[in-house]
Amino acid sequence: MTYELPALPYDYTALDPYISKQTLEFHHDKHHAAYVKKYNAAIADTEYADQPIEAVIKAVAGDASKSGIFNNAAQAWNHTFYWNSMKPNGGGQPSGDLAQKINANFGSFEQFIEAFQTAGATQFGSGWAWLVLDGTTLKVTKTLNAENPMTQGLTPLLTMDVWEHAYYLDYQNQRPAYIETFLNNLVNWDFVAQNLASA
Repeated sequence: MTYELPALPYDYTALDPYISKQTLEFHHDKHHAAYVKKYNAAIADTEYADQPIEAVIKAVAGDASKSGIFNNAAQAWNHTFYWNSMKPNGGGQPSGDLAQKINANFGSFEQFIEAFQTAGATQFGSGWAWLVLDGTTLKVTKTLNAENPMTQGLTPLLTMDVWEHAYYLDYQNQRPAYIETFLNNLVNWDFVAQNLASA
């Protein structure tokens, strides 16, 4: 079962001026594509070759001898999830059940924003900020490098890539500005709501 590189869910210019065509071309066509290629090479002719990528991620997590498989599998999955976490004319505030749950679990939407911004800004080095479902409770977490919350029994609902290649061409070293823009102008709350509803 070869894992295919998914196309972006929007055009390369669709997130301008917040994320440039150049960033999306490098990030999707080079970085994401490389993870997919290396993952497929790593699982060829192994017990993982016919398993869904989510099952492989969970199966090899924490096994140092399979770190190559894990890193490429998780990064392939994380990036696909990240592309879907954004949309043209995104941002703003969620509505319906998601909005009510954010208010119930964080106290307010503003307190969620503060927690998510802090997670992204304080992730040292490369990694990800996440909104996850832990049982029936929404939480914000962050992971290092390729790590994914699903390996800890959590359900990812939203992610933001804070590896430098996600933002450096557009924001240089201003990660907080990228984070603020992601939340204000890019978040696909419909995708988050769908993930919550199907959890």
